[in-house]
Amino acid sequence: MGTNVEASNQPNSSEDANVSTVEKKPAVVFVLGGPGSGKGTQCANIVQQFGYTHLSAGDLLRAEIESGSENGTMIDNMINEGQIVPSEVTIKLLQRAMEESGNDKFLIDGFPRNEENRASFENLIRIEPEFILFFVCPEEEMERRLLCRNQGRKDDNIEAIRKRFKVFLESSLPVISYYDAMGKVFKINAARPVEDVFESVKSIFDKAD
Repeated sequence: MGTNVEASNQPNSSEDANVSTVEKKPAVVFVLGGPGSGKGTQCANIVQQFGYTHLSAGDLLRAEIESGSENGTMIDNMINEGQIVPSEVTIKLLQRAMEESGNDKFLIDGFPRNEENRASFENLIRIEPEFILFFVCPEEEMERRLLCRNQGRKDDNIEAIRKRFKVFLESSLPVISYYDAMGKVFKINAARPVEDVFESVKSIFDKAD
């Protein structure tokens, strides 16, 4: 501690502060998987067991819309007009949530959705994920789960579900391939019972810790 106090009295203290900020860079894990693959359930288990903060890009966008802020109104208008919300907007919401959480370990669920999201996140926040959890589940099983969950979502009908599968495959699989080439993807068989899936998840986080 004495070293830090001495450094704070030196002209180069701003450089030292920057070094300490880099050392405290948060740990980020991206959680990806098709709709109905069980990401949300497993994220809740990880939060409880390992102390991560769970952030969903979709939830943050919805919360911003509901807040009635100028930014929220802009997001709502874009969605209603069928436009894609710019990556920068979503990433700023994620960054704010990370800063406000007071934590240094994050699960980012359902993001990046595509290669442009991925590149923007790394360029703007300058953090690469520790690893990626990819929940692999047959389309028939995900379809069955979504139709059975009865959460009242407008897009839980067969046509909308199949469209979401198609979008996931086209947009997200290139992201998974990118990180897989770096040896950062852990593929988990998500078709099994919840408890069995979490045993696989736990073994990954135990090693990471």
